[in-house]
Amino acid sequence: MEKDITMKYSNEDITVVWKPKMCQHSTICWKQLREVFDPSVRPWVKMEGATTERIIEQVDRCPSGALSYIKKEE
Repeated sequence: MEKDITMKYSNEDITVVWKPKMCQHSTICWKQLREVFDPSVRPWVKMEGATTERIIEQVDRCPSGALSYIKKEE
């Protein structure tokens, strides 16, 4: 049985959650926001690459739901 892996990447405002098993590899995330999502490096998500608002916009475009985010409580 294959293990469900969940990766988390955080900044001061949100945590981006990536579930690789759900990923359809549409490439939308890294083609539209390479400053944050870059599959050629590890870790592939660099939260300092864009504003929180821009990251949220891009995560919301993920067609498979493999990327999501959790807002941190104030």
